Amino acid sequence: MAVPSPCVHVCSLDEITGLCRGCARTLDEIARWSAMSDADKLRVWEQIHRRRGGHATRSQPSGGTRERRE
Repeated sequence: MAVPSPCVHVCSLDEITGLCRGCARTLDEIARWSAMSDADKLRVWEQIHRRRGGHATRSQPSGGTRERRE
């Protein structure tokens, strides 16, 4: 199964953190996403999880399924 993109189509960079306000990725992570291996993508997801203080996002991979927050 392919690792889903964390993109939520809210593309705006925070000038202080350098992170996308929508997906919490760096510009480098966004630019390299399509060329990353699944292992690298999962590492980015782990970073996103840490950046958000351990809170799940609606498209975060979780054991082969996607979690949803309504």
